[in-house]
Amino acid sequence: MEEPWDLEFVSRIVDGLVSFLSEFVEDWLANDMRVAIFKILFSWLVFSLIAIHFAWKVYGNTVNDMYYRQGTGGQNGGTPDTAPRLSGWESAAGEAFKTHRE
Repeated sequence: MEEPWDLEFVSRIVDGLVSFLSEFVEDWLANDMRVAIFKILFSWLVFSLIAIHFAWKVYGNTVNDMYYRQGTGGQNGGTPDTAPRLSGWESAAGEAFKTHRE
């Protein structure tokens, strides 16, 4: 059986998290060059993720339709309506094992 979490362990984790966050806020409010670079890179990351999200909302169905065509597989590709009867692994499993004889 698992032992319940020790209260001392949880309090250490919470204290570590609080100290990390307080140092992060102090650095964030400072006018340091590394903080400015971090703010620029973080803003670029957030902007990129938002742009990807909106682009996927607008063009997602088009991209999805390009990769998952409907209908039977034919000259232009596409996915067949039904899967083949047996795959290579399944058909080989039904056969007797071949042995090497000298």
